[in-house]
Amino acid sequence: MIEFKVGQFEGALDLLLHLIKENKMSIFDIEIEKITEQYLAYIEKMEEMNLEVTSNYLVMASELIYIKSRMLLPKKEDIDDLGDEEDPRDELVHRLLEYQAYKDITDTLREKENIRKEIYTKAPEDIQEYLDQDTKLNMDISLDNLVDAFKNFLIRQEEAKPLKTKVTQREISVSDRKKKIRGILGSKKRVNFFEFFEDYSREYVVATFLAVLEMAKEKELKIIQDHIFGDIVCEVA
Repeated sequence: MIEFKVGQFEGALDLLLHLIKENKMSIFDIEIEKITEQYLAYIEKMEEMNLEVTSNYLVMASELIYIKSRMLLPKKEDIDDLGDEEDPRDELVHRLLEYQAYKDITDTLREKENIRKEIYTKAPEDIQEYLDQDTKLNMDISLDNLVDAFKNFLIRQEEAKPLKTKVTQREISVSDRKKKIRGILGSKKRVNFFEFFEDYSREYVVATFLAVLEMAKEKELKIIQDHIFGDIVCEVA
C-alpha cells in the first residue's frame, strides 16, 4: 500500500499524479482499478481523521469509479470519428498532462523567484545635485568623464571576477565609506581613485562612489587627472 501524509496534496489531480508516480505507471496507461482503490483509501483516511474532504476530491472519486465501471463493461460502441474505440481514461489523461505541465512551470518560476531573492537591487541615485551651477566639485576632470572611466573600470572587474560569487547582506553607508577614505588619505595623501574600491558588490561600489563625490563637493579631497586617459587620482584638498 502506498504511504502518504494526509494534507500533503494540493488537490485531487495532485494526489492522482502522486499515486501514478509511486506505482511507476505510465500516465498514458493508468491501472484504474488499482489507482481507484488507493484514491478511495486516501479519502477514507481523511474521514477517519475528521478532516474536511473538499468537493474536488469527491468529484474525482466519482469519476474514477465511473471510469472503472466503464472499463469493466464489455467493449461496445465507444467509437470515435476515426473508427477507433474510445478509451474511458482519455479525458482524465488529458487533464493530468495539463496539470503536470502547470506544476512544472510553477516549479521553474519558484526556482527563478528564489534566485531573484539573492540579487541586491537599489533605486538609481540622482547625481544631479553634483551638477548644480552653484555647487562646483573639487575636481579637474568632468563628472561625465569620471563616470565613463568608472564604468569601464567596473566592466573590466566584472570580466575578471570569478564565476562563483557570494551574496552579502551587510549594509554599507556613504558615511562609513567616507570615514574609510579619510583614513586612507591620511596615510597616503595621494591615492589612485580606483584603490578605494576593495569590493565590487553593487552596494559597496555605489556607496564608495557617492562618498568620493560628496568629499569632493565638501572640498575634503580633490580629484585629478593629469592628462587625457591618464590615471585618476585623489589627494587631500
